[in-house]
Amino acid sequence: MDLDAYERVRAGAWARLDELARRRRLTGAEVDELVRLYQAAATDLSVIRSSAPDPVTVARLSQLVARGRAAIAGSHQAGWRDVTRFVVVSLPAALYRIRWWTAAVALGFAVLATVSGVWVATQPEALALMGTPAEQQRYVDDMFQQYYEPGPGFAAMVWTNNAFLTAVCVATGITGIGPLYFQVSNAIAVGSTGGMMAAHGQLDVFLQSIAPHGLLELTSVFVAGAAGLRIFWTWLVPGPRTRSRALAQEGRAFITVAIGLIGTLAVSGLIEGFVTGSTLPWSLKITLGAIAVTLFWVYTIVLGRRAVRDGETGDLEDDRAGYVLAMAG
Repeated sequence: MDLDAYERVRAGAWARLDELARRRRLTGAEVDELVRLYQAAATDLSVIRSSAPDPVTVARLSQLVARGRAAIAGSHQAGWRDVTRFVVVSLPAALYRIRWWTAAVALGFAVLATVSGVWVATQPEALALMGTPAEQQRYVDDMFQQYYEPGPGFAAMVWTNNAFLTAVCVATGITGIGPLYFQVSNAIAVGSTGGMMAAHGQLDVFLQSIAPHGLLELTSVFVAGAAGLRIFWTWLVPGPRTRSRALAQEGRAFITVAIGLIGTLAVSGLIEGFVTGSTLPWSLKITLGAIAVTLFWVYTIVLGRRAVRDGETGDLEDDRAGYVLAMAG
């Protein structure tokens, strides 16, 4: 196809669509014309993508089609549609695709945390690294449980800190080092603290204190590590796609995960801020934490499986993801 000739023929219609899409008020006849021109431009975009995928033309025409669609549908409706698609389709699809990676990260975390805990609890020289005997006793008796002081300020602090750290874990995934460092350092910290509590006969207090919020919070940490490592794996093994295209697609999909984790960590922050340190029975606290993490996995598996079956990956829709070069094979 002669792209230059095609553009010359269609330039007038595209310019008219751009003019109508930018107007704040339209007559009935102009609305009908806008719809016709939008449909024609969408067809033009499909033709160019399949026959002569010039990146500049595709990008310009994609923006024009999006502008026309916004003018027809209205920004408020489109905004809610985007939110609904994110929650119901994109996020669960991305989470579902890394479910086994999440399980592997969780297993590695559990093994390393257990080894660290046993080492600290059974080796005097390792326990000594946790502080002087007086400092350890003060932490075990007072500071550990005092940390979980109920209140909105504490919940907000926990939420923002954890959301930032998990976002960094995903964003640095391409290095491979970022996610590994994040997971290893967290596993050692959790295991060592548990080992010190166990050495002082307070392992039950440790487990009861982290279980209510920790079930969902640690799951979010595992998901962040899985997303980051999956991006790194894509860089190493892009498959049939070019490396840049594979990284772009997977990067967008798993940044979706980082955004979604803001929500899960908000829930775990609320539990940590208002449930963990409360006077509720420990059985009820742990039950609430178990319900939260169960709902997360039901959401991931039920909606995610359906979305992936429909061809979703968590990436943006085609007209928003940018130019993609057609490839054979």
